[in-house]
Amino acid sequence: MNTIDPLAGSYFVERLTDEIEEQAMKHIERIRSMGEGKYPMLTGVIKGIETGFFQKEISDAAYTYQRELESDARIVIGVNKLKMEEERLKKTLRVDEAVQHAQIERLKKLRVERDRRKVQDALEKLRKAAEGNQNLMYPMMKCAGVYATIGEICDVMRQVFGEYQEKTIF
Repeated sequence: MNTIDPLAGSYFVERLTDEIEEQAMKHIERIRSMGEGKYPMLTGVIKGIETGFFQKEISDAAYTYQRELESDARIVIGVNKLKMEEERLKKTLRVDEAVQHAQIERLKKLRVERDRRKVQDALEKLRKAAEGNQNLMYPMMKCAGVYATIGEICDVMRQVFGEYQEKTIF
């Protein structure tokens, strides 16, 4: 929306505020209508997550925004108008394979030298905490303290909670 002086009078700012409020209420009502029972907003949010509603809304909004940028229907200074020409990076950082091999060797050495029983005990305590409703920070810190790897910690979490799979609803 274009106006000569948007702050010349509060009528313009008030109108924009009213439009934002109206659109927000439409979204809230749409979510509430998906719910049921005593707490329709809460159950609507849960249903929206389960059905991929929010993911689709975000995806659609991102698509629309990008199309508007590309067609110049939406002007963003520095993005699609009045861009500064910057020197492109000529080199991409390449990590020497020797660094990768050295890290793998350090990891192998760590696994040999650490107390395997302490690691397994800490990972099992993490699993039990994750299966319950405990704060997981302390068991994860204990795992790290006995040199469990991030991969091992994440494996326990994946086994308990599973792995997020995006739902395609198109």
